[in-house]
Amino acid sequence: MWEYTDKVKDLYRNPKNVGEIEDANAVGEVGSLACGDALKLYLKVSEDGIIEDAKFQTFGCGSAVASAGMLTEMIIGKPIADAAKITNMDIADALGGLPDQKMHCSVLGHEALEAALSNYFGTPIAKTDQDRIVCKCFSITEKKVREIIKENKLTSLEDITNFCKAGGGCGMCISDIHEILGDEITKRELADKKPKLTKTQLIVQINKIIENYIAPELQKDGGDIELVDVEDNKIFVKLRGACSHCPSSSSTLKNFVEMTLKEHLGPEIEVIEA
Repeated sequence: MWEYTDKVKDLYRNPKNVGEIEDANAVGEVGSLACGDALKLYLKVSEDGIIEDAKFQTFGCGSAVASAGMLTEMIIGKPIADAAKITNMDIADALGGLPDQKMHCSVLGHEALEAALSNYFGTPIAKTDQDRIVCKCFSITEKKVREIIKENKLTSLEDITNFCKAGGGCGMCISDIHEILGDEITKRELADKKPKLTKTQLIVQINKIIENYIAPELQKDGGDIELVDVEDNKIFVKLRGACSHCPSSSSTLKNFVEMTLKEHLGPEIEVIEA
C-alpha cells in the first residue's frame, strides 16, 4: 500500500474549494476521462491581477483531489505573476510529499494552472514539432515528456511514468521515451560540465538571445524589451513600447521570453519584470 501524508488524507476527506465559479474569468481544463484523470480549474481574478477565488472539479483519485485542493489554497490571494511560478513540485512539497506513483496528480494541477492562466491572458502557447503525441494511451506529447524530465531531473522510465503516466499503457511508446530521456540526460550532463559563465559573459549571451530571438518578435507588434540586470539565474527585464501596457505582458514574459531564454541557457532561468 502507498503511504500518504496526513495533509493528503485531510484534503481528500475534507476537500477544499470544490465546485464551480459562475463568473470565473479564467478556466483551465486538462486531462480526460479516457485517460483516467481530468481536472477543471476556475479562477476569479481581480482587476489588479489578484486571484480572489479558485475552485476545481476533478475526476480522479484521492491524490488528485488533494493536489487540486492544495493548489487552490496556494494561489488564492496571490498576484497572477506569483501564481505562475508555482511548479508541480511546489504542490507536492506543500502536501508533505506524494508517493512516486502519484506524482502525476501534482503535474495535473500544474497543467490546469497553466491552462487557466493562458485562458486569462488569451495567449495560447504556440504549437511546435515537439507537440506530437508520444504516448497515445494517455495523450502525452513529446514536449510534456521533455518538460517533466527537465523540471524534475528524472533519470528513468519509471520516474516518467510516475510523473505523467507516459509509458504506462500499451508500451508502444517506450522506445521513443527512452530516446527522449537519453537526449535530455545528455543535455543535462553537458550543461553540468560547462564552465560557469561570469556575470559579464552571461549578460553578453542574454543580450544576443534577446536581439536575435526575442526582440524581433515583440517588435512585430510595436513592442520591445530591455535587459536591466542579472542576479545568478534571475534575469530582470523591462518591456517597452506596446508591450509595456499590454494586459497580457505577464504571459508574454512567462510563455515567450522566459521559455526562449530557458531553451538557450537552461531550465533554471527565471525572468522577472523590473
